Amino acid sequence: MKLTRHTADLRLAEPLRISRSVMTRRDAVWLAVEHGGLRGWGEAVSSDYLGLPAARIHRHLESVRAATERFPDPETAWAETGAGHPAWHGLPPGVLAAIEAAVLDLVGKRAGEPAHRLLGTPAAPAAATTRTIGITAPVRAAAQAARLATSGFTALKVKAGSPDPAEDLARVAAVRAGAPGASLLLDPNGAWTERQALDLLPRFAELGVTAVEQPIAPGSPDALARVARHSPVPVIADEDAVSHEDAVALAGRVHGVNVKLAKCGGVRAALRIHEALRGTGTELMLGCLTASSLGIAPAVHLADRARWVDLDGHLLLADDPWTGIGGTDGTVRAPNRAGLGVRPADGEAGR
Repeated sequence: MKLTRHTADLRLAEPLRISRSVMTRRDAVWLAVEHGGLRGWGEAVSSDYLGLPAARIHRHLESVRAATERFPDPETAWAETGAGHPAWHGLPPGVLAAIEAAVLDLVGKRAGEPAHRLLGTPAAPAAATTRTIGITAPVRAAAQAARLATSGFTALKVKAGSPDPAEDLARVAAVRAGAPGASLLLDPNGAWTERQALDLLPRFAELGVTAVEQPIAPGSPDALARVARHSPVPVIADEDAVSHEDAVALAGRVHGVNVKLAKCGGVRAALRIHEALRGTGTELMLGCLTASSLGIAPAVHLADRARWVDLDGHLLLADDPWTGIGGTDGTVRAPNRAGLGVRPADGEAGR
């Protein structure tokens, strides 16, 4: 096998403001695993929050290139690394997820099977995804919500965490007015204290919020569990649920865990978390970073496992360089094509 890589520039259609930052672009590192004339593709995106700049992604990929290329074929790589082969141990989760995606894509292409079948789902998953509305003025938020509802979105995620919570309340009220039939998910990205969360969540529930992600700062899972116990809406751990161990520790104590492949380490790690949560009363949310369709696709192939689906990262881009998973009408769909099923938007299969 041969591993190659290069960096691409992903620019957002408009700046996305959340409680801790404003994002306008990010780097994507595309990696290809080639064998027998076919290529499998994966994507790792840079993240300041996760401490993963593009240069570090490249360094890690170079560090495992020789070990990856020593596998005789992608099927062996998939089987042995899933069984604990040390070739990719120690990689940041986002880099591991990208390599795993590329190998899965190639295995599927060689077998003529879509990724979801290789992962145990016969029928191609399709799911309504939320669409994110950032911290912005209420009038603008209402217009965005109305436009998205008209396009077919039935679930919207509203960012919160403004210095003045009244601004968040006004934004959510505006979104509710703009899209009265939509399910609303709230995401303060850990901006509140425990006391603020307990005071504010009943007010957001009155506005129609149906669940909240990570209302308080990460690092205090006991406090998050207390908020979940008293919250009028389901509480989903995000920044507090990075690894399988985190998810297991929170199982039965919060209502949901947001699994992002770039955070947990890929599709097999996500499936282990899903299995660990079974029967605990804690349900799975599938989330993502801002990424292209290539980066989002692996999670779409798992969408049937999740109660909440937030796979809109590709929809935030000004120009998505890959295509194949839909989403512009509010529904993401796993392709029935072999592998991950995504293709370059410009038609150049060998990019």
